[in-house]
Amino acid sequence: MSYKTTIRARYSETDQMGIIYHANYFNWFEVGRTEFFKNLGYSYKQLEELGILLPVIDVGCKYKISAKYDDEVIIETWIDKMKGVRIEFNYNIIRKSDNALLAEGHTIHAFVDKDLKPVNFKKKYNDLWSKLYETME
Repeated sequence: MSYKTTIRARYSETDQMGIIYHANYFNWFEVGRTEFFKNLGYSYKQLEELGILLPVIDVGCKYKISAKYDDEVIIETWIDKMKGVRIEFNYNIIRKSDNALLAEGHTIHAFVDKDLKPVNFKKKYNDLWSKLYETME
């Protein structure tokens, strides 16, 4: 199951050529991930209050077509894998006006506590683990 969030590309996100600066796609991935969790009834803030942090341990993006200022873009987010203390999200960035695929990306995160020690999320928070796992089916 994927979750879709729509945002509008802001002028401050562009570079000198008038296209969205490449690093901003990673910010858009975060928006998609945050909204994905909210759609499941949880927020990053709630996870942090439970003592769970999700640092990025790997990230990648393949750029296909440039996004430009004022483009409405859809951030499609889904969980690709969950194993051990890791979770991998995948993303498609799509221009809404013509459904063009602008970029594909992924982020891999570790479930850690506030001391940055790995957490067996499945064991400690089985309800949420199950909810996340169900989205992959």
